[in-house]
Amino acid sequence: MPLEIEEQEYRPGVLLIRLAGRVMLGPESERIERIVEQALERGVRDFIFDLSGVTHIDSTGIGRFIASFNRVRRAAGKMHMVAAPGAVRDGFRVTRLDTVFPFYSDVESAAAGLGPTG
Repeated sequence: MPLEIEEQEYRPGVLLIRLAGRVMLGPESERIERIVEQALERGVRDFIFDLSGVTHIDSTGIGRFIASFNRVRRAAGKMHMVAAPGAVRDGFRVTRLDTVFPFYSDVESAAAGLGPTG
């Protein structure tokens, strides 16, 4: 299944990005970084990535999140991850990135972790 990406303003300043499919080497996953960069240019500072539909992630896919996280941090923003399935969550756990990215069970919890609404 190719990577599908859906963006939605969750609330002012917070972009919800839903991913479905395989986050791997290739042009589809490059879109993750472009979406984050463009949103930062528009003034968005906080991001929630819903990973519930991700079926596979490789090291390049994880690298896309690291690059995005670094951009978000430089902009004084936050990036939260939601509902990563077992094998996907294990990819972050093995690399110890589960200590860098906050993981939540659902979008509402992740949004609450960002702090009060604007």
